Amino acid sequence: MIARIPSSTATLLTLIFVPTALVVLLACGGAPTKGTTETGPKVAPTSTALRFVTLPANQNPAISLRFAFETGFADDPATRHGLTALAARFVAEGGTSSLDSYAFQQKLYPWAAHIGHQVDAELTVFTATIHRDQLEEFVPLFTELLSRPRFDAKDFERMRRDAIDDIEKRLRTSDDENLGKEALVELLYADHSYGHYAGGAVAALNAMTLDEVKAHAKTVFSRARLVVGLAGGYPASARATLETHLAALPEGHRRVAVPPAAVKPGATMLIVEKDAPAVAFSLGAHVKYGRDDADFFALMVGLSAFGEHRQFHGRLMQRLREQRGLNYGDYAYGEFFEQEGWSSFPKVNLPRQEQLFSIWLRPVAPDDAIFALRLALNEYRKLLTEGLTAEEVERAKQFLDGYTRIWDKNDQRRLGNALDDLFNATPDRLTKFRAALPGLDAATVNRTLKQHLPSPEALNIVAVTANGAAFRDAILSNAPSVKKYNSEKPAALLEDDAKASTVSVGIAAERIRIVKATDLF
Repeated sequence: MIARIPSSTATLLTLIFVPTALVVLLACGGAPTKGTTETGPKVAPTSTALRFVTLPANQNPAISLRFAFETGFADDPATRHGLTALAARFVAEGGTSSLDSYAFQQKLYPWAAHIGHQVDAELTVFTATIHRDQLEEFVPLFTELLSRPRFDAKDFERMRRDAIDDIEKRLRTSDDENLGKEALVELLYADHSYGHYAGGAVAALNAMTLDEVKAHAKTVFSRARLVVGLAGGYPASARATLETHLAALPEGHRRVAVPPAAVKPGATMLIVEKDAPAVAFSLGAHVKYGRDDADFFALMVGLSAFGEHRQFHGRLMQRLREQRGLNYGDYAYGEFFEQEGWSSFPKVNLPRQEQLFSIWLRPVAPDDAIFALRLALNEYRKLLTEGLTAEEVERAKQFLDGYTRIWDKNDQRRLGNALDDLFNATPDRLTKFRAALPGLDAATVNRTLKQHLPSPEALNIVAVTANGAAFRDAILSNAPSVKKYNSEKPAALLEDDAKASTVSVGIAAERIRIVKATDLF
């Protein structure tokens, strides 16, 4: 199981959490805790009981379901990166043994029902929302997707081609921001099961067979790895209905914990070379904390004040975008982050045993790129040495007290957060966070940032740019970066510019590597 559950409670057959508005019932076997170094084919104990996370029924006529399997792209074989993602898409979109994909969608259409899926390193989630009047018809249809997916050969060729196109025509070609983010993950997790793109690699996808997808789906989408989430206006019979139909799933085995990632001494710069009109940066390093750490709430406040995703109160956003107009946005993240659709919210159900801290600088004009990188590094250094002001901390606290309530805006997100609380052993996390906010002062937040965040010298850097050799040479020259403005700027800002313009990136020539975008994934 993914959960960072303390060893003293991991062996309980039944765990019951009773937060303010949530009851979580589950039956589980022993699970490895964070930091387990087991490798090979060892299998954790399992139980035949199906595990549930159930929110109290409400008056919503819709019922929300989340089927969370403890598997993800970390389970991809070394030569078959993308296998879990392709298997999950087949289950979600490929139809059943009795209905092809078109007939299945036609069945859903009059119910206004939608089935989605999401694959991360250690968790794959299938979601569905259905009106309560259709639940009895929908459940056997939906569980047939999981237990008897169709695996049509024509669908396999189409889905595999789509996965390859996603890499060749989007990620490598037209999405420099996510290209940099994915390259950073590969850089940080080289030789680790996290160290590849969830969607796979072109060579692996080309070599993949339909039989491999079938076999993998049967192994990883099993009852032993499943936690069922249920929310909305469901009837009392809903759980029994789900248990009956999900009995058709293969029993399988619980997942063992991934081994910890090897942390290499010294930071590295990876320059990804492609035809790009601007330079996108992703910076990051491994961290040891998780959501169950006592200091995590203080970290949330501090990193919100430094660089909350797509918000303007963060110091990075203020000083790089608002004051200097360098780019569209600049953010910092205390754990792995993906945005939910077109919102500014974090996706739910991305729990990981191995976490990273990162800074994201959205693309910058080439003439300003090295200055922007130096300025960001200088601001990060000042964060750790000088800390945040009391005003910055209070502003972030007030923002988060309201913003985190929007993270629970509907039944699906509430259910997703409840699942995350289970996997991270943090019951009722957001409610407890808001209750803790008044007691988090600037001194506490600054101490926590300094204690837990990596040093500036430990930050690995990925730059996506058009001329890799020229960019490397400019970095190594240590020549001052001069930012030119079209209007007058305050003296204090220009003084900061002068200090930032000579900041050393601090990465030696032998630790700078240039790769072509077409050589990644």
